Amino acid sequence: MNYKLIADLLHLAEEFEQAAPQKGYSEDINGFCNWIGAKENGHTEEPDWEFKAHGRSPESVISTLIVKMNRYAKNYVKPILQDSGFSTQDEFVYLINLKVFGKMTKMELIRKNIQDKPAGMQVINRLIKSGWVEQTTSPDDKRSKVIRITPEGLQALEGQMHKIRQATNIVTGNLDHREKMELIRLLNKLDVFHHRIYHQNIDSGRLLDTVMRDYLNPKN
Repeated sequence: MNYKLIADLLHLAEEFEQAAPQKGYSEDINGFCNWIGAKENGHTEEPDWEFKAHGRSPESVISTLIVKMNRYAKNYVKPILQDSGFSTQDEFVYLINLKVFGKMTKMELIRKNIQDKPAGMQVINRLIKSGWVEQTTSPDDKRSKVIRITPEGLQALEGQMHKIRQATNIVTGNLDHREKMELIRLLNKLDVFHHRIYHQNIDSGRLLDTVMRDYLNPKN
């Protein structure tokens, strides 16, 4: 039996037990693995951020950075919209979803893109008017319309895919492969968390209190 390995593991477990509450890691095997990964990559120390010394929370920083990244991304989309026939980024995102996932109801497409119904319907109506999608009555529900991408829509999308790929590559900036994989892991974790809440259709008047009580209460 390799007693040195066991001793090293016990030492690491003791170190993790002391670090977990301060660093925000969950005190389980997942938290331990994340801590080990950060330790190996040299990210055990907290990064600095604007107004940290004045009490600005990490949650505030993360929320601001996510908003800023969305705005940066939109800036790189502008060259794609010029002389393309597309009016907004949402239009080619909708077409990509229809190409990848196939026909679906209007509301399925809108909710897949995390949009409100009025805004989503405007996007769909513009695509229909352009001849890039077509709608038919759903065989399962006569009150619903099923939409699919048309050959013209596929052609319009394909004509911009080179620029779309350029924009997506630029958005990830100077991250190396390992950093991209870690960012995907973290963003997927956030997406799973928020996706579950989003599909609860909680009334906006009680949304914040409900999420704080039911999803962020450490006792749950």
